[in-house]
Parts: sequence; C-alpha cells; structure tokens
Amino acid sequence: MLEKLIILDFGSQTTQLIARRIRELNTYCEVYPYNKLPEDLTGVRGIILSGSPYSVYDSKAFRIPLDEIRGRLPLLGICYGAQSLVDQAGGKVESCETREYGRAHLEFKQADDALLKGLQPGTTVWMSHGDTITALPSGFDVIAGTEDVPYAAFRIEGEQTWGVQFHPEIYHSEEGTKLLGNFLDICGMKRDWTPASFIETTVQELRNKLGDDKVILALSGGVDSSVVAVLLNKAIGSNLTCIFVDHGLLRKGEFERVLQDYEHLGLNVIGVNAKEKFFSALKGVTDPEEKRKIIGRGFIEVFDEEAHKLEGIKWLGQGTIYPDVIESLSITGMVIKSHHNVGGLPERMNLRLVEPLRTLFKDEVRRVGLELGMMPHLIHRHPFPGPGLGIRILGEITEEKATILQNADDIYMSLMREWGLYDQVWQAGVILLPVRSVGVMGDERTYEYTVALRAVTSMDAMSADWAHLPYDFLAKVSNEIINKVRGVNRVVYDISSKPPSTIEWE
Repeated sequence: MLEKLIILDFGSQTTQLIARRIRELNTYCEVYPYNKLPEDLTGVRGIILSGSPYSVYDSKAFRIPLDEIRGRLPLLGICYGAQSLVDQAGGKVESCETREYGRAHLEFKQADDALLKGLQPGTTVWMSHGDTITALPSGFDVIAGTEDVPYAAFRIEGEQTWGVQFHPEIYHSEEGTKLLGNFLDICGMKRDWTPASFIETTVQELRNKLGDDKVILALSGGVDSSVVAVLLNKAIGSNLTCIFVDHGLLRKGEFERVLQDYEHLGLNVIGVNAKEKFFSALKGVTDPEEKRKIIGRGFIEVFDEEAHKLEGIKWLGQGTIYPDVIESLSITGMVIKSHHNVGGLPERMNLRLVEPLRTLFKDEVRRVGLELGMMPHLIHRHPFPGPGLGIRILGEITEEKATILQNADDIYMSLMREWGLYDQVWQAGVILLPVRSVGVMGDERTYEYTVALRAVTSMDAMSADWAHLPYDFLAKVSNEIINKVRGVNRVVYDISSKPPSTIEWE
C-alpha cells in the first residue's frame, strides 16, 4: 500500500512548494482543497494545514472544524493553519501593528521537542503574515519563538499536533526541510518514494488498467509527453501509437530531430506535416486568444483524422502533471490557467483518459525520464508552449514570419548552448514583434522587423526573474541575428519579471 501525506490547501501561494519539499524528502503527498479531506484515510500517515491569504477572523476565511481532524493523525499547521488551530481552541489571533515579513531567528523554548530535532538554535526562518498569535489556549505549549513572535511554534499536549507561524517550505528558512523531515519521522513515513519505485508501480498499474487495449498519444516533443510515451511503451509496447503534428510553428529542424529521437526510443510514431492547414487557418488573425483557439482546434482536427485511420483505440494518453491538477482544483473556483493538453478529444473520440504523470511535478518528471534511460537533451529541454512559435509571433502569423523567427531562435538557442548558458535558465526564446524600424546595412537603408530575446530563471514557472545574461553574449546574439537573418535589423532584450509580466508575450 502506498503511504502518503495529505496537504489541505487553504489558498496559500506556497502550497505547491510544501508539496515539492515533501516530495524532495522521498515521500509521496497529495494536495486537497481545505474542505475536501478524503473520507478514506487508508495509507495516510499525516496531515499538513497550509497558509492562506485570509485572516482567521475574516468573514471570507476558509474554515473547517479542526477538532474533527485533531488526534486522528499527526498534524502540522503552517502559518494560517497554526493560527486556525489556536483560534478554534479558544486562543487569540490578532492583527499585527506592522506586518511580520522576512527573516527571523528561532529561539527554542523546548529544544528536545521532536519537531525541532537537529535544528540549530538561532536558525533562520521566514515569516510572512499580517496576524500573530497573542495568546495560546489551554493545553498548547510554546516550543519556539523569535524576537518579535513569542509563539512561533507550539505543540498541543497529549496529541501529535504542532503549529508554526513561519514557513518551513520557503528556501530562506535555513533548516525548514529538516523540520518537515522531522514531521515525516513523527508520521512514521519510510521515505522510500523514488523515481525507480514510481516507475515500477506505475508500469504495473498501467498493465493492470489497460490490459490488451490500444492507446493513442499526442506527442509535442516536450518533456511531459515524451516521458508518458516511454512509460506507456514500457507497459504496453506496440499497443501504443504516438502522433506528432508539425503545425509549422515548431523550432527550426525540430520535427525531424524529434522523430529521430523517438525512433531511437523505440516508439511507434506517426509524423504529420500539417503546415499548410495551420497557416491557412491563421491568415489575417491577430488576436492572441483567437490564434490559440485556431491552433488548438486545428490540432484536434489533425489528430482526430489520423486517429480514425487506426483501429481499436480505446484510450487517449496525456502528459498532465500535478500542477495542472492542482490549478484545475483552485479552491476559489477560478482556474489559474488552462493547461496544454488536448481538450475535447476524449469526448469527441469516445476515449478514456490515461494520465500516468498526473501525480508528479515537472522536476520529478525529469528525474523519472532519466531513470527510464531517456537522452538528457530530451529531458532537460526548456518548456515550449503548445501553440509553439504562434504565441511568439505578435500580430498575424505567416509562413514568412515563422521562417524569420525560426532562424533567429535557432541562432539564440545554439549560442546559449555554445556559451554554456542553456542549462542556467528555465526558459528562453525569441519573440517577433509587429514593429518595423529603420536601419542601415552597408550603404542601404532598411526597414525590417524587431525581435526581442527572452530568458528567465525560475523553479516552477509560478514566478520568474529575467536572466542576467552576459553583455558579450547578448552582443554576439544580436550581431549574428542581424547579419544572418534576412528581415531583422534590430534586437532588444526583455528584462521583465513574472509577475507582473508573463514568461511568454501572448
């Protein structure tokens, strides 16, 4: 039986980060909306209550009766979770005169407490709250404080229940991962959930689930769909058929390269050249959302047409990963973003879905891919949008513009690898702007396009900072693009972070 830890999400921006930290400790965990705790807790060894954007006394606050959870399993409340435990037990939580935000140093009141085992006195923790606990209820014992927060951590007598007002999941909490590891030890977790164990379990589950059924999978050339393909191939072999569609908006030479890579992996892949169809459908369209819809609809039509040439298909494989699942279960009722998978296909084709990676984060997908023996250049590819270069061509998309962008992007990516910068950034690409500017080449006046270079650093794309690439490198890229790509005479560099900007321009 798979043992796991449950995180109840009260709307914190760092809920996913808590899950990532637990997974990094080789422990399987799942995130549920705060009011959706499963009735069947078989295999569950502990529960974490997340932070929240609300105050416990706010009329909009997310509340559940915590006395129904306390004592059943080891419990850890983080920030709002800790304050909720205090508030519901009759303690006092009040607004701070000044918001407690940033680094603080932990002072132990009970250094021998199991949650603090191995932590160093004075260790740095990260505070981020506008409220603070001003009085603990009866039976609550303080185990640590800081200079400004007397009740930074507490335990409830006679229970395996703890609360901390700081964020151990945040990188700036020096020994936060150790504290979370202590909680896992309290829960009795074995910490044996690894890529190898995931593969072994998943392949067996796929064999049991699919039997001799046939599966069709849409490949994008990206990490997620590629790892899904190899997993399914390991489980059902020739009963898997993959379809890779070239909509004309892939990177230069990518269609041919990816097909070669998939051939080396022993996958059964059908490559479809559908450039003419997509360029025709996109003619005259400038609205970003409409372009996305046209590309998505065209992909469905091509995929559907190819799928109907096959017989006996019962399942559709998809590269859904855990952030997609969490975001689609937003507790506010608002979906944060629509993910890249092919909406509408299961209903249209009367297929059932199989999503082997829906419990994994992106970095875990990469580790599974490497464990499967996949080539590193397939695993460590930068994220690439489903609509491809279609959302990096601002304004109308034409085949001419796509060729210009492919050539400029190819120079940028090649030089990033040559200079050893590719693996230092999360994502990079070139954007073709609907802007022409005057230039001079030789003795001739030019009036050509401007391109923007984009490169960001990130852990999970939830937030991102612009990459501080060397000036010499940027100068080299600019010169190479202007000299070698006909149609471009100006190169700029995007220094916007997310938020407030997005990684992609459309």
